[in-house]
Amino acid sequence: MTMRRTIESNQIEVSRFPGWDGYRDISHFVTTRHGGVSRGAFATLNLGIHTPDNPESVRKNITLLAGAIGIAPERIYMPRQTHGDRIRAIDATFLSWDAFRQREYLEGVDALMTEVPGVCVSVSTADCVPILLYDPVRRVVGAVHAGWRGTVLRVARKAIEGMMERYACDPADICAGIGPSISKAAFEVGEEVVLAFLKAGFPLERWLSRSPVTGKAHIDLWGINRFLLEEIGVSPNHIEVAGICTYEHHADYFSARRLGVASGRMLSGIFLRENRMENNIY
Repeated sequence: MTMRRTIESNQIEVSRFPGWDGYRDISHFVTTRHGGVSRGAFATLNLGIHTPDNPESVRKNITLLAGAIGIAPERIYMPRQTHGDRIRAIDATFLSWDAFRQREYLEGVDALMTEVPGVCVSVSTADCVPILLYDPVRRVVGAVHAGWRGTVLRVARKAIEGMMERYACDPADICAGIGPSISKAAFEVGEEVVLAFLKAGFPLERWLSRSPVTGKAHIDLWGINRFLLEEIGVSPNHIEVAGICTYEHHADYFSARRLGVASGRMLSGIFLRENRMENNIY
């Protein structure tokens, strides 16, 4: 199942998981490249606050996105990602801190979770795998950045474990959305990446193939992350995979491999609505 792209009132274009339409007490999104003010390799909706884009353009893009999704810009939280496995929770204590202390707390973090309504947790990507999480029973949401290094570290599984430990979530209740990212066909890797997965104990024969022309390895990050989610108890029926390759669809989604590392970043986010609405499915 692919994602549904919609253009919001201010021309911001986002993608959403169609299987989540019935969950009325959350809002979620994966941004596209369309509707912002950035130029060049960042055109147009670059939301990467740590990219070498014009900072004013990025701030404007965040403001435009906030208007499109109906939340204040300062309520969109993005960690400073390092391809690791550190998980952080956004709670009332965090919200009481000043901006400097909040930035420190989000440094070196690759997944966020919260039960606070009106707080958007998000991750930025441009080929890496974004994963959105939602527990409709405990009313908890999460966002995970899973590049290949984070996938080796099982960051998606650890995010679920964090939700279990902090909020008593049951993995069987959790819904997961694996967003636009690089596909197996486009994700050619060196032998050091293959070795990293093997050393971490992954049965890589399930997700690795080699090009008949070059002999180079290709790894399926979508499949591995789905495996990690199912392994900890997320129901296969509750996992939605966008199936959109950012490398192939670089005109609509940022791809660092296709556009260069010094290019834009998409944002994948989710938040609980402040005015609770009962879900009509699940």
